[in-house]
Amino acid sequence: MSGSKVRFVGTATIGTDHIDQEFLESRGTGFTSAKGCNSDAVVEYVFISIFRAAVEKNISLKGKSVGIVGCGNIGSRVERVAKAFGFSVVLNDPPLQRKTGDPRFRTLEEALACDIVTFHTPLNRDGIDKTLHLLNKSNLGLIKPETILINASRGEVIDNVALLDFMKQREDVTLILDVWENEPVFSPELLQKVFIASPHVAGYSLEGKMNGTKIVYDALCDWMGWKKKWVPELPVVEESEIKYLNSGNFEAEIDFVLTKNYHPSADTSDMAKISLLNPDERGKAFDGLRKNYKLRREFTNYTIKGDVPEGFAFDGLKALGFRFGG
Repeated sequence: MSGSKVRFVGTATIGTDHIDQEFLESRGTGFTSAKGCNSDAVVEYVFISIFRAAVEKNISLKGKSVGIVGCGNIGSRVERVAKAFGFSVVLNDPPLQRKTGDPRFRTLEEALACDIVTFHTPLNRDGIDKTLHLLNKSNLGLIKPETILINASRGEVIDNVALLDFMKQREDVTLILDVWENEPVFSPELLQKVFIASPHVAGYSLEGKMNGTKIVYDALCDWMGWKKKWVPELPVVEESEIKYLNSGNFEAEIDFVLTKNYHPSADTSDMAKISLLNPDERGKAFDGLRKNYKLRREFTNYTIKGDVPEGFAFDGLKALGFRFGG
């Protein structure tokens, strides 16, 4: 970048591990990421996955606990929705715990002992808050039987080699992976042990993409002293009504609503197909799935019709952003 005229760098992503921010700062180059842009989309993915697993594997979610590892933009939203659905939560976030002194934060070991464990940490390769292989051979054994285990953060947060060895012994665990170590060349053998698999697209909603672009645009305008003129306009969702059948089966009802717009089986099938390719082709195909991904629309665009009973069903769907009509 020596001699470069670049004055500002923006990434429309929430992660920044691919950017040398110290180098940019040393050159006086402006920088922004799009932190929080697709948080709602990732939260939607997490709860779609949880209820899909509950229905497919006949798991009752009543009284279940959710361990949330990483409580930033996404993790805090997962907490809010989980409580609305009636789950108890265990929060783990050492940096936030030190910063706030909040006694709600618990140890990683306590979070891993929950019925559902979901990771939402950044990737830190070293330091006091290292998250590289945060879940590894030494602590995977803390995952209890019948756990739903989700990673929608960064692939390297979980040691995938250790995870594969663990899953060979623990087929009772329901594994949901949106991110993979060594992306885009993921492990086909690990894929065979995964219930829901996707190519790092948990945050791929149209709203999330537009939010990311707007965040970078606004930051560039601030940096350059320009007036902000662009306001994104999104197309209206035509089939925006979802019928609530009120069958009395909590898990099935919520799953029906959540998967009306997006069903993860399509992603899992696509991943299975490209897993048969050789490593180079598999990596290119993984990137191709991401590049050509059909963007989801977020739940705020949808209205639920029918009699939704008061309590966890109504509160949880409302927390996810659904509207309610007659």
